[in-house]
Amino acid sequence: MEPIYAAAIILAFIALGELVSIWSKARVPGLLVAMLGAFIASQLGIIPTTTVDDSMLVQIYAILVAPLLFHMGSLIPLRTMAQQWRSVVIACAGMLVAVLIMSVTIAPLFGFETFVAGAGPLAGGIVATGLTTEGLTAAGVASSIIVLPALVLMMQSLPAMPMTNFLLRRYAIGLRDSGDLEHLAAAAQKTEESAKKKPITLPDFLANNELFVLFMILVGGSVATLISVPTHIPSSIIALILGIASTALGLTPERAMEKASSFGIAMAGVVAVVMAPLLAASLDDVLKALVPMVSILLIGGAGIMIGGFIATKLLRWKSTLGMSVALTAMYGFPADYLLTNEVARSVGRNPEERKQLTDAMLPAMLVGGFTSVSAGSVVIASVLVSFL
Repeated sequence: MEPIYAAAIILAFIALGELVSIWSKARVPGLLVAMLGAFIASQLGIIPTTTVDDSMLVQIYAILVAPLLFHMGSLIPLRTMAQQWRSVVIACAGMLVAVLIMSVTIAPLFGFETFVAGAGPLAGGIVATGLTTEGLTAAGVASSIIVLPALVLMMQSLPAMPMTNFLLRRYAIGLRDSGDLEHLAAAAQKTEESAKKKPITLPDFLANNELFVLFMILVGGSVATLISVPTHIPSSIIALILGIASTALGLTPERAMEKASSFGIAMAGVVAVVMAPLLAASLDDVLKALVPMVSILLIGGAGIMIGGFIATKLLRWKSTLGMSVALTAMYGFPADYLLTNEVARSVGRNPEERKQLTDAMLPAMLVGGFTSVSAGSVVIASVLVSFL
């Protein structure tokens, strides 16, 4: 198949997923629709099983994966992460406890490769899933295991989002009725409006030039790849650290790939890498992966909540907010943003109260989601895959 036709087919499924996600207010995950639709179409013979390979999107992923991780480091300012350090600690605790519990349950039950296949995707988003899928494929594991990361990614938000809605709603009602709302909202607003002065300030004609920003991102990815060879540290981890440092210094702007208008094509490459095993898999492979998938979701999800609860108690936060922050590992942005706004809208009794609730909850939820989905899960996936 011509690459342009194959790429259009893959993007059609991704676009359909996005439309369904927007229509359902993120209750139905877009990736679930995209990947399930592509799998069904391939099983019915509507599209070839080689559609992903024909689309050349995998090659785009190979070029842009390190720059994409560099971009991930630019998403949340270092100052905001430092001020929301409790959210960072809670998110990390949730992920670590989940991985620990899975290592002593999933690994003995289903094998180490199955544990690796589920740990990274459960603790994060599509980038970690792409890294895991790539590592499993390179290690030559069974096809029924290679499809597991995609299945976990597709299904992980279904139990996590209703639970977050329940916990966050309880927290918001307690906050509204306790009299602490105005104080917390003011503190959150102050955090958001804190100064963003940086050591280096690029002139506007460079900072706003898409090709220059893209060049800087590719330099960051190239440096990460170069450093990874002698150090044996995964280039994904180095790229993430370089992205955080470069953004903090002012060498590259926040949300760098979006500034360079290249984020969409990079994410399409990641989706293609995750989708490829599903198109090539048989129905039997998927059925064999269902029991491990359900086990990973239940055990890993429980581990995330336990870790979040313990860290919340140690930090003397409200457990309902802490566990909500921990659960962002299972869906990330934009679901964390949409859930917070939905709860604030339903609990707040007037526009001012709704805004105060949003200001009080949103920074913690966003930083928690970034810590787990964009950063922590990448580290977990990179480390675990290295043991295959």
